[in-house]
Amino acid sequence: MKHWELIADNLSKAGWSWGCVATVDREGRTIFLVDAHRGDGQRFVVHADEKLTAFLELERAICLRLLIHVAHAARQDQTLRR
Repeated sequence: MKHWELIADNLSKAGWSWGCVATVDREGRTIFLVDAHRGDGQRFVVHADEKLTAFLELERAICLRLLIHVAHAARQDQTLRR
């Protein structure tokens, strides 16, 4: 299994729908567009010169968003306890 397939599999297991397409930009370079979305309205779209890089950036964006969400919830919880 390729590395990008592992990331895609993990996204699916976590409830994300995802897609990937290769296209050519105005300068003739191949770029990969990867997106992931869930039924709760969250959506992430990234592009990169390589498929693996696109999936890594997608994974990073989702993880950062989740960390921000958890940190925000923790701050709210602390505020309510005061």
